[in-house]
Amino acid sequence: MTHQHPFHLVDQSPWPLTAAFGALIMTSGLIIWFHLGTINIFLIGLIVTTLTSINWWRDVIREATFQGHHTLIVINGLRYGMILFITSEVCFFFAFFWAFFHSSLAPTIEIGVSWPPTGITPLNPFLVPLLNTAVLLSSGVTITWAHHSIIENNRNEAIQALSLTVLLGLYFTSLQAWEYLDAPFTIADSVYGSTFFVATGFHGLHVIIGTTFLGVCLLRLINHHFSNYHHFGFEAAAWYWHFVDVVWLFLYVCVYWWGS
Repeated sequence: MTHQHPFHLVDQSPWPLTAAFGALIMTSGLIIWFHLGTINIFLIGLIVTTLTSINWWRDVIREATFQGHHTLIVINGLRYGMILFITSEVCFFFAFFWAFFHSSLAPTIEIGVSWPPTGITPLNPFLVPLLNTAVLLSSGVTITWAHHSIIENNRNEAIQALSLTVLLGLYFTSLQAWEYLDAPFTIADSVYGSTFFVATGFHGLHVIIGTTFLGVCLLRLINHHFSNYHHFGFEAAAWYWHFVDVVWLFLYVCVYWWGS
């Protein structure tokens, strides 16, 4: 059936429902894991959420490429949606910075009237954090290279640049995991540990999500899903990645450098 309009009427799908159930099971399982030490329910939720993401992404890719539902008007709608989503993410991280500065600019007597609190040994900002900053800034360069290569129809360079970006994202995550294992304090060490691990941890989660997003784009690029004028899936991933880069710069300057 053909429609006499440029909009996409989305077919009925089970994925919003399974995503909601998966997220509910995963968050409930996370609480049970923290309190009882049982990880099974969390893993079930993670599996349900992962399978839902794979199938939902598959459907959207099919609609965008083979079915041709993503017209210019639909892409504009997706563009505004991505802008609003990133705006909500800015507000999300703003709350963490608010908590950090609320505690650091006026430290209370309970933490020794000092920042970092008495007894806390902060991480050296010129070791792993500085290396991670260089890694993320480099990934911003490579993803911009990939974008310009797609626009210029240079597919080989685009694949090379996007592959480098994904590798840099994985390298960042491995470095942050090493940093967490080697940290001289934990999330339970006063408000410093709480604000540090929540802010940097959620940023690390966003890096993992962004790396996955770029990995899917890399597979799509290899399979000829993008052209020089129809590649919003990649653009959305690039916007998200640049947002992650900017948040890290604020985290490095405020939390790692100034906060130490």
